[in-house]
Amino acid sequence: MTAVSRLILQDFRSYEALDLTIGGRIVALIGENGAGKTNLLEALSLFAPGRGLRRAELPAMARQGGDGSFAVSVTLAGEAGRLGVGLSAPDAEGRRARLARIDGEAAGSALAFSEYLRLVWLTPDLDGLFRGAAGDRRRFLDRLVLAVDPGHATRSSALERALRSRNRILEESPGQGQWLDAIEREIAELGVAVAAARSETVARLSGIIGETREDGSPFPHAMIALSGEIDELVARLPALDAEDGYRDLLRRGRARDKAAGRTLVGPQASDLEVRHGPKDIPAGQGSTGEQKALLIGLVLAHARLVAAMSGIRPLVLLDEIAAHLDPRRRAALYEGLTGLGCQVWMTGADAALFGDLPVGSQRVLVEAGRAISE
Repeated sequence: MTAVSRLILQDFRSYEALDLTIGGRIVALIGENGAGKTNLLEALSLFAPGRGLRRAELPAMARQGGDGSFAVSVTLAGEAGRLGVGLSAPDAEGRRARLARIDGEAAGSALAFSEYLRLVWLTPDLDGLFRGAAGDRRRFLDRLVLAVDPGHATRSSALERALRSRNRILEESPGQGQWLDAIEREIAELGVAVAAARSETVARLSGIIGETREDGSPFPHAMIALSGEIDELVARLPALDAEDGYRDLLRRGRARDKAAGRTLVGPQASDLEVRHGPKDIPAGQGSTGEQKALLIGLVLAHARLVAAMSGIRPLVLLDEIAAHLDPRRRAALYEGLTGLGCQVWMTGADAALFGDLPVGSQRVLVEAGRAISE
């Protein structure tokens, strides 16, 4: 089991300094709202590709009153290694650098951490996922993909840049056919790669859900699928033919996209469709409790998928999750988390919610700028 045995913070969010020893398989962070519980989960989430569970800019994570820098370090149990991430203080010109280290040596980026550590998480921001905008579900899906395919972040960022370039050309120089042909060729290659990575993750996750589903479980199984023109191309054509088809769609859509001010076809317009398996209804039509239970089931299945595909059992970060569950579902959650074989970090304001944690769990009391293990 991959587990954090020590967490050190310096000038991160509300923490001037913290050195916390961890020995639990399930770690419950208990404290009042605003005490800094979620800050600890965010610190851990920085060891995954992307911008962390709050999607915040790095400078916003530096403690107010500090010099603008911060550092987060974790020691992994056994001989797995010591990982560090942070932000340098501004130089004379106000520039800062993101820092990443493995056993004291500089690492190229957070992508290097994926050889040691994988993470999955669930936060209250996702409670409205199934009724919200398609963009929210795409970001959720891309987070699922990133946990099994860290290179997805690089491809997605390159695609976003290429799409911005195409939009700018359409606005400023729409008659430059050669420029458009070149950028659309790049978009097609990247777009098909992004869509294929999403498709593979959805297919594998569906397989895990099918293998582990239990009728009558408090966390019902989900049926998931991708929808969008690019997803249809990737599903029915070889990659090179899908790229040709996507390029054709881009070429024929230039006038329409120029008028819209954005590219209307591609992975940036796809959606993740989720249905409540036992009821066979769109997830967004379920009750608030049903949607929460469905989302928890998806995250548990995703943790199993990450372990199966990477060989690394991920850290599972669950922010304010137990408060929204009745006693039956809470007991089932603790049982399910134990069965994952992962280290789990949970937050909650009410200590009573963690009264029935399994043996081997650790409770940490969090108050302003401090975290003390019981």
